[in-house]
Amino acid sequence: MGKGKQKVAYFYDSEFETFYFGQNHPMKPHRLAMTHQLVLGYELHKKLDVYRPRKAYPVELAQFHSGDYVEFLSRITPDNTSKYAQQLRMYNINEDCPIFDGLFKFCQLYAGASIEGAVKLNHGLADVAINWSGGLHHAKKAEASGFCYVNDLVLAILELLKHHARVLYIDIDVHHGDGVEEAFYMTDRVMTVSFHKYGDFFFPGTGDIHDSGAMNGKFYSINVPLKDGTTDDTFHALFKPIMRKVMEVFQPGAIVMQCGADSLAHDRLGCFNMSLKGHGEAIRFMKEYGKPMLVTGGGGYTKRNVARCWAYETSILTDTQVPEQLPRTEYHEYFAPDFSLNVTAHKVMEDSNTKADIERIRREVMENLRHLAHAPSVQMHEVPPDTKVPRFDFDEDEPLEERLGKYAREHLIIREGFEEEQYVEQYE
Repeated sequence: MGKGKQKVAYFYDSEFETFYFGQNHPMKPHRLAMTHQLVLGYELHKKLDVYRPRKAYPVELAQFHSGDYVEFLSRITPDNTSKYAQQLRMYNINEDCPIFDGLFKFCQLYAGASIEGAVKLNHGLADVAINWSGGLHHAKKAEASGFCYVNDLVLAILELLKHHARVLYIDIDVHHGDGVEEAFYMTDRVMTVSFHKYGDFFFPGTGDIHDSGAMNGKFYSINVPLKDGTTDDTFHALFKPIMRKVMEVFQPGAIVMQCGADSLAHDRLGCFNMSLKGHGEAIRFMKEYGKPMLVTGGGGYTKRNVARCWAYETSILTDTQVPEQLPRTEYHEYFAPDFSLNVTAHKVMEDSNTKADIERIRREVMENLRHLAHAPSVQMHEVPPDTKVPRFDFDEDEPLEERLGKYAREHLIIREGFEEEQYVEQYE
């Protein structure tokens, strides 16, 4: 099923800890610094190829997102929002998705890490790529949503599709992976599988079991709707048999797995009752298939538990046993009073999923999978080049600013009147 020792790439930039959504906003990029400190404290970096992500270029983000939307993100700042009142409404910028200092750079970094992870997997430079800053699964083609502005997962999957006939996307965030499902809803080359809370007006309100894809993608979107209090046992009673069948029927060439930590017990916005071990078991289970795999973060709003979770899951991906006692880091006081790795389930929280619910969901999902007799046949032609800034044929006598400005305007990445020197800096 699996294979020998795997080469693991890991992406992190210390700049992530400087981005700030706002005092009362639940999304705290600081959680990435806390995770990284635990990874270092456990000396897991010695078993990783550690990379600093490069910023994704606007033209790369426009592989999925609309050019107008990318341009808007590149221009908007907290100081000039009054100029863009119409666009703020159009692109769903609100309290959930605020404008903050460095917003576009934040998007470029987390998206760049996922794209680079996919490139390394494509070229066999890594068996597993980890980007805990990524996994922002709610972003749409031309709309921010649910704390997400750029959908790094879709961009990474598009990159993987250059080398793989079929890519499997798995989402274990407590919220439905709506942005990724929507992007690939009508194709049979990407199967999306989301395990999430559904009902009671829980965000984003999508992910019904009957939403299964359309046209060529019919039955290639799988939704596993769960209720409050979902435990490790309930989750894996569905996760393991469903994923076994998916791997048998779909036969993906690569896997992208979004590991939002808000499905853990005690999360500020979550409502599941999963332990650290139960959450990590999903990654361990998929890793055993030995497929090229991109693993990302996602939701997770109790910072100390997010850091515990992703550090522990880094240990799983590097086949490393780590002690329960947390290593001392500059964030050590955040993990009081027990300074322990484990996140345990609530002792008194009721699991609202009945045995009948679990059996019904399992039966319906398996019935949908039975419609897929075998993996779809894809004619793979010449492999497109890796995502990168293309080379252009311009008059060499033209000044650099004019050449790049012309390309940007022609390709709808940037408009007339934009400060071209900001754009040129990225390419020098």
